[in-house]
Amino acid sequence: MSDQVFDLLSVGGGSGGLGCAQRAAEYGAKTAVIESHRLGGTCVNVGCVPKKIMWNAAGVAQSVADAKDYGFDVTVGGNDWPALKAKRDAYVLRLNGIYERNLKTKGVTWVRGAARFLDKNTVEVNGERLTARHIVIATGGRPVMPALPGAELGITSDGFFELEKRPKRVAIIGSGYVACEFAGAFHELGSEVELLVRREHPLMSFEAMLGKSLMREMREAGIAVQQHVVPKAVREQSGLKTLTAVDGREFAGFDCLLWAIGREANVAGLDAGKAGVSVDDFGYVATDQFQNTNVKGVYAIGDVTGRAALTPVAIAAGRRLSDRLFGGKAERHLDYNMIPTVVFTHPPIGTVGASEAEARAQYGDAVKVYVADFTPMYHALTTRKTHTDMKLVCVGPEQRIIGCHIIGTGADEMLQGFAVAIRMGATKSDFDDTIAIHPTSAEELVTMR
Repeated sequence: MSDQVFDLLSVGGGSGGLGCAQRAAEYGAKTAVIESHRLGGTCVNVGCVPKKIMWNAAGVAQSVADAKDYGFDVTVGGNDWPALKAKRDAYVLRLNGIYERNLKTKGVTWVRGAARFLDKNTVEVNGERLTARHIVIATGGRPVMPALPGAELGITSDGFFELEKRPKRVAIIGSGYVACEFAGAFHELGSEVELLVRREHPLMSFEAMLGKSLMREMREAGIAVQQHVVPKAVREQSGLKTLTAVDGREFAGFDCLLWAIGREANVAGLDAGKAGVSVDDFGYVATDQFQNTNVKGVYAIGDVTGRAALTPVAIAAGRRLSDRLFGGKAERHLDYNMIPTVVFTHPPIGTVGASEAEARAQYGDAVKVYVADFTPMYHALTTRKTHTDMKLVCVGPEQRIIGCHIIGTGADEMLQGFAVAIRMGATKSDFDDTIAIHPTSAEELVTMR
């Protein structure tokens, strides 16, 4: 059996793997992407893209509900979930086709199948051997299913996108951004939702203000948030599911139960050990700042590394890796500090930099915090109200801004520009000296006292 020889192999056709392989090809490298499923990975198929469509649909539902308060005579029936799903799935398929055409245009080979390592320079796919000087592990992550009795009665985030009809009552177990985003989408599209969290509030790994404010907004919208719920088992009777907690509480009557308790590295079947590649205690592929694994010539990018599991992060890491390997930029690498991110809840959340707690732990009394809270002007006429909370975390006598946290309408769009300024080292006086755009929510960030 003869080997197919490449300069770079990307094991995984998600955002990171595609970004890495295509950038390498632009430098003239002979590259291939190995992917057994549809191109685009989690983001395109069961993540960012279809999730954002559901978030948009939920936003339309909110706007329709508010229309009467703005003088419109609107009569609308409930959301047609099957029609929405069909259009969403068709859009995703179009994106899959675009990714495939992009690979052909740039001369990147798509090898359809699952790879397993034979050694550090060789993988086997569908019985064929592929070798390369550089092999990039970009296999992403997958949702975790708990090892509990009856856990299989629930679905994961992947299963959310397979639902053919909208469930009437949904239990979502988890407190991270996936759980919170799905809770909002289900609720606004007409499901009755209970969010079961292990601790005091959702989003415990974020700035505390954000999680507390989101729980307030969820409850005011009609989502039941149950605190301190540690799942023990799930049972089903007459098509309805009941979750029993460790403390004896029972949550019953759900036709859908969704686990959103975290994600793990997708390395099963990869046989990375045959290449000598090390994984950490959580199963993630360990890398240094240059995306190097412990084995020369083998790299890892994206969710499989367990660092900042975000699509733009994977793309940036992959492109920078190819810049270094093939573009003559020896020190090119991704800086994982000050990464902005958005949680597509209702209302949305935008956050970048250190939380207040993290800043005080590092800088102590040198930290000064500015906050704003208000009801956006949009709600001046509406019966439905949402609140906006903002926080700037500053440090030192120059009050350099090291954290910016927003929950409220428009937070998703306003954060990007502020993130650029903060990454460039903006201070509170820089914000103060910027003329406010009135009337907007964003102006509050440059008028805080």
